Amino acid sequence: MVWTGLRIRWLFVAIAVLRMLSPTGGAAAADIPGDVFPTYGVHNDAPTDLCAQANCLYPRAKGEPSDPIYPEFWSSHWVMYRVFNHFKDYPPPYDGKPPLPLKEGEDYQATWGASYYDSTWVGPTGNGAMEEDYEKACLPIFPIPNNYSCSVISLGSVAYFITYDDRPAWMPTVCLFSPRNPPPPRDFVKHLPYSSADSGRLGNRVQAYGFWTNADGKPVQVGVSPDRTDEQGVMFGYAFDSKPTPDRVNHSALPYRHPHSFYFSGMPYLPQVPLPNAPIISQNYTDFAMVKPDPAITWAKVAGLDPAKLPKCQLFKPPRN
Repeated sequence: MVWTGLRIRWLFVAIAVLRMLSPTGGAAAADIPGDVFPTYGVHNDAPTDLCAQANCLYPRAKGEPSDPIYPEFWSSHWVMYRVFNHFKDYPPPYDGKPPLPLKEGEDYQATWGASYYDSTWVGPTGNGAMEEDYEKACLPIFPIPNNYSCSVISLGSVAYFITYDDRPAWMPTVCLFSPRNPPPPRDFVKHLPYSSADSGRLGNRVQAYGFWTNADGKPVQVGVSPDRTDEQGVMFGYAFDSKPTPDRVNHSALPYRHPHSFYFSGMPYLPQVPLPNAPIISQNYTDFAMVKPDPAITWAKVAGLDPAKLPKCQLFKPPRN
């Protein structure tokens, strides 16, 4: 889940998260394993040659703001909005919730979760740890119903997919999501172009970064465009508060630009894949703070597992009857 955000991210990737996490085709990706997903530099470098700029680095133009940066560690709950009607007329980022006249239950669904990030974690699989917990509604980027709880955990380079008692019967408790999907680095925003259009949608109270890809997986358009259709590509973006503010827990820390939301395109409604019907998703942070995650209640559940002995996840292919 680039995700990046897997949980951010991030799987976050973030995202990611996302149909952006679906395997990339083409000669450039021929030597990349199917479970190493393109995140355009946010979670890994597979494959950076798709990006518009070398190494997926986007220099800022004159007048554009400097890049925000993650704290060394943080925790936050969030609300996830799955917008399935009128999303072209009301694209993200959203301020609190999708704007009127969109109605909860008719045009979007609100569910909840939490993210945990620690760039200081060091272990046998590398550096950095991140977890995204989805309550009752899993990350809606797979061609299957998402009405179950799940977590995506990245420890170093390895990403795990966790399910709970409400999982579908065919799903394992833990599977290997990817052998190469580390948490996004603190300065991951350098891998995303600045979007003045997305920022302006909320009166420039946020700084937004993101792009659409084309059908070949190449980032070609900055920001969200209501003129795009689901079949034309994948969108993902991140928004940060424009104004630095104090941390709500660590009062000795300098004010910083808090993450506002992570928004992306999920699995849309298609005749052959009617669920989860998630053309637009936005995870809006509600209590972001510099709270160091407790391993005992986060990634300890996978810390002792051998990735080589885990089944590989089959989330991008619905099970056969």
